[in-house]
Amino acid sequence: MMPGRLGMPIAQEPLWISWHDSNWIPILNPTNVMDYFSEKSNPFYDRTCNNELVKMQRQSLEHLNNMIGVEFILLHVQDPILYVIRKQHRHSPTEATPLADYYIIAGTVYQAPDLASVFNSRLLSAVHHLQSAFEESSGYSRYHPNKGYTWDFSSNKALADKSKTQAKKEPAPVKEEASSLFQRKRVDMLLGELIRKFPLPLPPSQQNPAHHQQTGNVNGNIKKEPETDTKPDISGQETTQTNGAGEGENGAPSNLLTEIKQENKSEMKPPPEKKMKFN
Repeated sequence: MMPGRLGMPIAQEPLWISWHDSNWIPILNPTNVMDYFSEKSNPFYDRTCNNELVKMQRQSLEHLNNMIGVEFILLHVQDPILYVIRKQHRHSPTEATPLADYYIIAGTVYQAPDLASVFNSRLLSAVHHLQSAFEESSGYSRYHPNKGYTWDFSSNKALADKSKTQAKKEPAPVKEEASSLFQRKRVDMLLGELIRKFPLPLPPSQQNPAHHQQTGNVNGNIKKEPETDTKPDISGQETTQTNGAGEGENGAPSNLLTEIKQENKSEMKPPPEKKMKFN
């Protein structure tokens, strides 16, 4: 038969349980926290301890130092949220062996784990994760008589592709609304005002193009001297050019004629030489 059917309480791991009494939580303070811990419904309290004897005799807790046996003392107080109570076995007024520590946080009582339990829990957690990693990695190993052992992660890729497709099916985030017509026109107006107040500087070559062109023509006409040649046609053109240059200094129309004649002169080419044919 099971122990529960015989009326015997089933032992529970004290590190897995907690206890609280809602009636005491609003009035809990360092003066009555030991009375709160010694409630009959508290599974962490030992009824055979010296605190119960002192309580029955209506004496103060200071008499615990003169007794031998198991007792509970208030070890640390951080009012109003944290209280630490220690269970210890007293051998003499100056010697006691700690057995367990309990902490009360916001009215709920827990048993503090000992160092061995902490190490055991951490080691079990690390071993569990390592074992699961080895089991998962062994599922990707393949054996072939010619190739031996190899790794096949195609199933893992399939899972990754499936997760990607699920991510694509999720609704896309809502895009921000575009600017309104009023906002766009307002920006254009502000930019236009800034350009009118602060115009862009023009390069010096574009500020007075006519002045630079006239100066270049006059300087070119003055420096150029008439050439002397035996051919009457070319000399006639040069004479006309020099006369045009003199007029160009006094008026603008002569400059136009001079430019046209210079272009004609540059386009003239000497006749091609005749090649002798040998029979």
